[in-house]
Amino acid sequence: MSARSDELKHNLAAVRSRIADAAASAGRDLDEINLIVVTKTFPLSDVEILYELGVRDFGENRDQEGSAKAPQMPADVIWHFQGQIQSNKLKSISLWADLIHSLDEIRHAMLIDSLSPGKSVLIQISLDTDNENRGGVKPTELQEFVNQLTTKTQLDLRGFMAVGPLGQAPLTAFSRLREIVKDFPKYPVLSAGMSNDFIEAISMGATHVRIGSQILGVR
Repeated sequence: MSARSDELKHNLAAVRSRIADAAASAGRDLDEINLIVVTKTFPLSDVEILYELGVRDFGENRDQEGSAKAPQMPADVIWHFQGQIQSNKLKSISLWADLIHSLDEIRHAMLIDSLSPGKSVLIQISLDTDNENRGGVKPTELQEFVNQLTTKTQLDLRGFMAVGPLGQAPLTAFSRLREIVKDFPKYPVLSAGMSNDFIEAISMGATHVRIGSQILGVR
């Protein structure tokens, strides 16, 4: 086994252990929590090593990377797109991404629906109060967004995604997120928590955590 394989095996085991501890502390079933390994900026060789270590869920933030890696991996891999959506990239993203996490505009929903009816999506919720450049639907506009998505498209709405705000305690942010999504029990997926705040996200009900640097290191 190569040094890189050893490193990834060690890091993956450590993260899985922390997820298990967080689930136990929150009184949750470990099977409820899905680990997405975010492989943005890292090579296909790392994806292949992680696949051999049992990972099946991979996340990418850029279409350029996801569209290159996805066709080279086995069919049982689930690819997650979690970056900011650009209209001119949606045709490609809709081909390789199994679940699109970052939907926050109805016009994008309509375009995805025309390209790939029934595509699984999450609505990104904005938890930022003073930085709207990070994307997401405002909580006060979420009900209307859900209504439009479910009446105007055939997309498979699975749930919601959020990114912890800069400068705010993760527990505070994800507690607010839990309050927001409890009004939508039909859509149980909650993608929240990254390398530095996934413990808090799990404690507040996250079903999918998106972890990159804790496993792959920092570029």
